[in-house]
Amino acid sequence: MTPFAQKDWTSRCEWGCEAVSALAPADVVIVVDVFSFGTCVDVAVSRGVTMIPYGWNGWDDPAAAEFARVHGAELAGKRRRSRYSLAPKSYVDAPAGLRCVLPSPNGARVSLAAAPSGSLVLAGCLRNARAVAEFAQQAGRTFNVIPSGERWRDGSMRPALEDALGAGAILSWLPGPRSPEAEAAVAIFERCRDNLLMTLDACGSGRELDERGHHDDKFIAAELDASACVPRLDGIGFVDAR
Repeated sequence: MTPFAQKDWTSRCEWGCEAVSALAPADVVIVVDVFSFGTCVDVAVSRGVTMIPYGWNGWDDPAAAEFARVHGAELAGKRRRSRYSLAPKSYVDAPAGLRCVLPSPNGARVSLAAAPSGSLVLAGCLRNARAVAEFAQQAGRTFNVIPSGERWRDGSMRPALEDALGAGAILSWLPGPRSPEAEAAVAIFERCRDNLLMTLDACGSGRELDERGHHDDKFIAAELDASACVPRLDGIGFVDAR
């Protein structure tokens, strides 16, 4: 086992797809993507939607359309051009029973990487932090919390403050000893918890959303513990574990 496994602690934290194999095996894997995959999944699944993660190959990937057709699902697309997208507010009125394929370069990729691990895979964000942590405690005794991060222009992973906050919020509710990486995430969350919206607004990812005209995302993402939804990866898609 590698030095990065954090095997001596029950609550662990590490970044991106590589964390799935780097961390010691855990009963529960919690994928965190605040902007915006995890928040979209929470909003949609809370309404009875099945959210199907799909690896990112661009919005014009013809394979994604075929994948959605095979699975009887609607394919999320670009904002303003599609009914469903990576905008959380696009799912506020989504109908129960909808099946939606959501491509994402971060949260979806980590979710798909974690799927074969044999662990219970949950999708977490600030909105459902406590609910996800409380369900995880009922389901297992070891927890790998994986903030997904964002992407630099060259495609490499960029650690993102919003995902550190989401991971810290979830870890703050998990029992047992925490790794130093997990403790650091909790400390970041505790430092910012009274000013989450301001922090999300001012951080790099928040400013990037503003530049793209997606300011509303932050208001939904910052609603700490507003949701009791627990999205669980059940075969191909996330459904409500409750």
